[in-house]
Amino acid sequence: MIEKIKKELSKIIDPHTGIDIVTMDLVKDIKDNNGKVLVKFQPTSPFCPLTHMFNEEIKNKVKKIKGVKSVDVEMIL
Repeated sequence: MIEKIKKELSKIIDPHTGIDIVTMDLVKDIKDNNGKVLVKFQPTSPFCPLTHMFNEEIKNKVKKIKGVKSVDVEMIL
């Protein structure tokens, strides 16, 4: 499941760099507890204006994966 989640998250591109959030190492941890997923995400800056956008994109991408029941995103600022 973790690899499927990483694959989906690698489709999220940082518009400032053109690089995906997995390659940029912004996804710090992924936990899966029987379909309840927690993604720990650290934006490039605590003042990143795109934090809300990333939060929503992460949730939307992970929710598409079969077997995922819920998604929480923990922002590490």
